[in-house]
Amino acid sequence: MKNLNIPLFLLALLAVFCFMLVGVAIGYRSVIFSLIFLLLGFSVMGFGFVVKRKQRNQEA
Repeated sequence: MKNLNIPLFLLALLAVFCFMLVGVAIGYRSVIFSLIFLLLGFSVMGFGFVVKRKQRNQEA
């Protein structure tokens, strides 16, 4: 098994948590918070992809 990359793992957990908060905001019928958490979730996920690509390019 490969080593666990802790920073990327934490970024993935943060993205999942943001998307979970979208569901909570929808439950509270708060459109503003659901949009904020949705944008934040996609931003965190995109940042994680960028970091992973940079790490992969440095290894090669």
